[in-house]
Amino acid sequence: MHASQGRSAGLGLALASALAFGGSGVAAKPLIEAGLDPLHVVWLRVAGAALVMLPVAWRHRNLVRERPALLAGFGLFAVAGVQAFYFAAISRIPVGVALLVEYLAPALVLGWVRFVQRRPVTRAAAAGVVLAVGGLACVVEVWAGLSFDAVGLLLALGAACCQVGYFVLSDQGSPGQGSHGAAEAGPPHPFGVIAYGLLVGAAVLTVVARPWGMNWAALGGSAEMNGNAVPAWLLLGWIVLLATVLAYVTGVVSVRLLSPQVAGVVACLEAVIATVLAWVLLGEHLSAPQLVGGGVVLIGAFIAQSAAPRPPSGPVASGAGVQGSDGAGGGGPAVAEGELSGHRTSP
Repeated sequence: MHASQGRSAGLGLALASALAFGGSGVAAKPLIEAGLDPLHVVWLRVAGAALVMLPVAWRHRNLVRERPALLAGFGLFAVAGVQAFYFAAISRIPVGVALLVEYLAPALVLGWVRFVQRRPVTRAAAAGVVLAVGGLACVVEVWAGLSFDAVGLLLALGAACCQVGYFVLSDQGSPGQGSHGAAEAGPPHPFGVIAYGLLVGAAVLTVVARPWGMNWAALGGSAEMNGNAVPAWLLLGWIVLLATVLAYVTGVVSVRLLSPQVAGVVACLEAVIATVLAWVLLGEHLSAPQLVGGGVVLIGAFIAQSAAPRPPSGPVASGAGVQGSDGAGGGGPAVAEGELSGHRTSP
C-alpha cells in the first residue's frame, strides 16, 4: 500500500474508532439508569466482546505461545487497567477532571516515543497535543467541579498511563517493533491481540466487578433514551459490537497505520463525539465553551495527523490484508470506562 494511502486509511480507521468508542456512554447511561451498576456494565461490555472474539482467539491461538507478555499486557493495561483506575478516580474527583487527566495520554505517548524509543517527535504532533488537551478542558468544563484530591489525581494519571499502554502495545505489531525473534516469526495479528486482550481483561474484571451480584433482570426490560423506551438488549449489543469490538479493531489497526502519537491525538475526539452524541440522543445540551473546545480539539487532531509519517517498511500484520506506512503507540481507551463518560477507554 502506498504511504499516503496507508495514512489516509489509518486516519479513517482512527476516526471510526473514536466514533465507536465515543458512542459507548450514550448507550450505557440508559442501562445504568435502568438499574445496572456502572462496573457491571463495563464487565458486560468486555465479557460480551470477548465471547464475540472467541473464534478469532482460537484461530490465532499460536499467539499464546509466541507473545504471552504482549497479550497479558494488552489485557491488563489497554482493557482492564484504564477502567479500574478511571472508576477509582471518579469516586474521588469530578468526572470532567478525571477525563482531562486521562486524556493527557497523548502527551505521555510523545514522551515515550521521544525519550524511551528515542525517536523524533514532530512539532505538528506536539502542537496538536497541546491544542487537543486545551480543547478537552473546555469540552469537559473542568472548571465546573474543580477540586484537588491527590489520590484521585494519581488514580486518573494511572488511567492515562494505561491509555498510553493501549497505544504503545497496539503498535507492537508494526514493522521494527518488538524483539528480533518476534520479528522473524512475523508480527502478531492485530485481531488476535485484541481477542486475547479482551479475554484477559474480562478475567480481571470478573474478579473486580463480581457479576454474580448483578441485576440481571434489567437486561430483559427496557431503558429510557431521551424519553423513548429502548430494549436493554439492543443497547447492550451496541456497547459490545460497536463500542468495543469494532472500536478496538479499528483503533489497533489505525495505530499501526499511523503512529502512537498521531493516533493518540485523534483519540481525543472520543470525548467530543461522546458529548455531541449525548446532546443529540440524550438531550444533554452543550454550552458555548464546550462547542468552542470541540472545535479546538478538531484543530489539534488535524494538525497532529499532518505530522510527517515514518517511512513505510512492511505489512501491518501477517495475513491482516493491510499494510502500514508508519507506526509507533485511550483509556479508553477510553478503553471501556465510557459507561459514564462515553470514551475508551476507554482502548
